[in-house]
Amino acid sequence: MASLTEDKEQTDRYGAAAASRETAAVLLRRRKQTMELGAAALRALSGRRGLHFRGPVLYHGEKPVAMPAPHLHPQTCDSRPASFRGAADGMALRLKKSDAVLHQRLCPDTPARVLVFEMLEQFRAESLVDPAMPGVRANLHERFQQWSREFEASPLIDSALGIILFTVAQVCRARITTEPMPPDIEDRIESTRMDLAPYIGAHLAALRRERFSQSGFAPHALAIAETVGALSEQLESRETGPARPSGRLTQFQLLFDQDTNDDHIPIAGYGRSDALQIGQGIYRQYTTSYDQQFQVAGLVRAELLRGYRKQLDDDIARQGINVPRLGRALAAILSADDEDGWDGDALEGRLDGSRLARLVTSSGDRRVFRTERIERRAEAKVTFLVDCSGSMKEYGAAVAALVDVYARALELAGARCEILGFTTGAWNGGRAGKDWIRAGRPAYPGRLNEVRHLVFKDGDTPWRRARSGIAGLMKKDLFREGVDGEAVDWACARLAEDGTGIGASGRRILLVISDGSPMDGATGLANDSHYLEQHLQNVVTAHEVSGSTEIFGLGVGLDLSPYYRRNLALDLSQGTTPAVVNQVLGMLLKSR
Repeated sequence: MASLTEDKEQTDRYGAAAASRETAAVLLRRRKQTMELGAAALRALSGRRGLHFRGPVLYHGEKPVAMPAPHLHPQTCDSRPASFRGAADGMALRLKKSDAVLHQRLCPDTPARVLVFEMLEQFRAESLVDPAMPGVRANLHERFQQWSREFEASPLIDSALGIILFTVAQVCRARITTEPMPPDIEDRIESTRMDLAPYIGAHLAALRRERFSQSGFAPHALAIAETVGALSEQLESRETGPARPSGRLTQFQLLFDQDTNDDHIPIAGYGRSDALQIGQGIYRQYTTSYDQQFQVAGLVRAELLRGYRKQLDDDIARQGINVPRLGRALAAILSADDEDGWDGDALEGRLDGSRLARLVTSSGDRRVFRTERIERRAEAKVTFLVDCSGSMKEYGAAVAALVDVYARALELAGARCEILGFTTGAWNGGRAGKDWIRAGRPAYPGRLNEVRHLVFKDGDTPWRRARSGIAGLMKKDLFREGVDGEAVDWACARLAEDGTGIGASGRRILLVISDGSPMDGATGLANDSHYLEQHLQNVVTAHEVSGSTEIFGLGVGLDLSPYYRRNLALDLSQGTTPAVVNQVLGMLLKSR
């Protein structure tokens, strides 16, 4: 009886976990849709093309756009789309109504002063919304009110500096936009407001009057920022504990970038590398002497591959995926019109000189024209690049099923397909790390491990002959660490090689499957933790700008938007289901 109870509890736990993952996937899709719609509205309102979001960061083309005002960063755009739309509208007005060069020249240099000056300039831009756009004004109001409630719920509201900043934000926005404060907020800040009035009252009155002139508005904004900065320094001088106001300021700025809903699929971590900056942006490899490229079919014993292949076939059959139908869908997505000669003896079209004699020999025969023959062909090469780092071991079977199904379908569609992987030859630097230690550990050595690139299926090998090699993805001891940027470069170089069987107008598509940021322990310790992350960003950006390859990031339980502009999060906890296959297909369809 106890055993039955335990089994039921375990089943319930599995069911709850599966439901939570499904909810997370739905929420992520909803968040991506909200962000795409917000970006479209942002482009329309600002009049600037090329604006889009990567994770929480706004980009113009390939360059991030700084938006320091803290209320422009919603905690959860999924559950509050109106709030996120308000943030997007605020960003658009800032780009449209504010001179970034002038603002940068006038901006102070201490954290408290910068924060206040940024907020006031943002409020000025928002106050200039066209009166014919009441919806935009309502969105801006919703975003600021949501920000205010979040700040009130945070511990910062109980600190001296926190209540000062909160009061300044509320009072100044109400004065600039003429929107009244909610009564409860007015009651909360009343005493602080009275204390600040002698210092900022005159400048506060001028903010609304000067809002149409950025240069006329700035002196009053700077004066208010100076007052808050001086109060911040007074508080700092009274500090007796280890904490400093600057730390609280950092919390204030970052508070609303955090996502507190545990149901959300996380966003891949990323950051700027000091080591790359010191090296003038040049990525280094300490040594490439130990780098290798292998055909996986030659790395794994044939008997093991046969067992993996049988397991893989059983998994795919159990999911009931219709491969021929997928092939037809891919053919429709990847096909393009191709000129394939001429059809003669036509009654209309272009005059065919070789048939002109008919006009003399058979005056009633008017079939002296020819028409161009157009065939639709899937002129494309698609490469799957699989992250074979240690954390991907548990997804090996699901990833193998996904790429196997697509390899078969792409072959049916007439497109070429490669399946590649990347890992390292050792943990903790391997022989490259030992060479570095023997050399006296020189600073910033660059990539510090043995890169291993794997070929599960090349473009010239049909699926039937490559079946066993694809099953090698289920061999868990192939998975170690990952140097993503170099792998993306390698895969793109293979796509660009001559003799790939596609013309200059054909599509070259790279789909990177990964569950995290680049990670190599030795490289991170010898350089910095963001060295490989920034390199991956730089590599993907360079290929996207060149336009030679379409790169997609397929995140396994992770949002890869910090690295890949085109991205999709996959839930592989239940294996490669028809829903997962259709998600990838939908992404390709959207990119046409």
